Amino acid sequence: MVAGPVIAAAGKTRFDDIYNEPDPRAYVRRLAPLEYEIPHHAQDVFRRTRTDRSAADGTDAPVTVLDLCCSYGFNAALLNHHVTLAELYAHYTSPEADALTTTELIEYDKKFYASRRRADATPVIGLDSAENAVQYALAAGLLDEAYAENLEHQPPSSRLRRAVAATGLITVTGGVGYITHRTFRALLECRQEPIWLSAFVLRTVPYQPVIDELKAHGLTTTTDPARTYPQRQFTSAAEQRGAVEQVLRAGDDPTGLEAEGRYYTRLYQSRPLRMKDSQK
Repeated sequence: MVAGPVIAAAGKTRFDDIYNEPDPRAYVRRLAPLEYEIPHHAQDVFRRTRTDRSAADGTDAPVTVLDLCCSYGFNAALLNHHVTLAELYAHYTSPEADALTTTELIEYDKKFYASRRRADATPVIGLDSAENAVQYALAAGLLDEAYAENLEHQPPSSRLRRAVAATGLITVTGGVGYITHRTFRALLECRQEPIWLSAFVLRTVPYQPVIDELKAHGLTTTTDPARTYPQRQFTSAAEQRGAVEQVLRAGDDPTGLEAEGRYYTRLYQSRPLRMKDSQK
């Protein structure tokens, strides 16, 4: 997620106080009881997409991934390590972790992740305007580069531009709605290599403006409207009512989904047109 000025769906509970803490423990304590699970569903999707993106180049070179709205680096942890989201929740709520200072937790995490590093791990760049969060993920070894920038309000720095130029895949699980097409435009204007995008987007959030922006930069977007992925439980009846209303306004049916008590997402996959055509 991002900190600072953001655009969020009306009625959606905000968790600004946990997104930019010195370490992930408060984040986990707040979201785990709500069964925040979208990174779990993204884990295999992002791994498969990374493999497909590498194959599209016809080389064995590692694909650099940019995780957008990366927060404390959980998507990077799940992508590059033998670990599940449930294990991360248990890790950060354990008595051992609870007894540590932030500095000690960083050292604890370095060993934890190093012992679980996958052989197919690839470079991950983290982008989020929550500076404490991205710096923690960098210090713990989850990110190879970290950028605390808000592209909704300012252009990317020269360092970020260079990083995006080497990126082959952009991933995002929790950010769309807090960021808009402006962020995607800024990123795509930096690219030098073909970029793919995998985005999990709440059904309450209009994604068409982003799809249109991607199309303007030569990317085509597909989704399976019948396939949904749960994100988290609602925090209140009021939040649920707001979500149901937004889904109905979007022309979707909340029956069995938001009407039952959770936010749901869809997966959108975007590819350069020439790559899509070459794979037919």
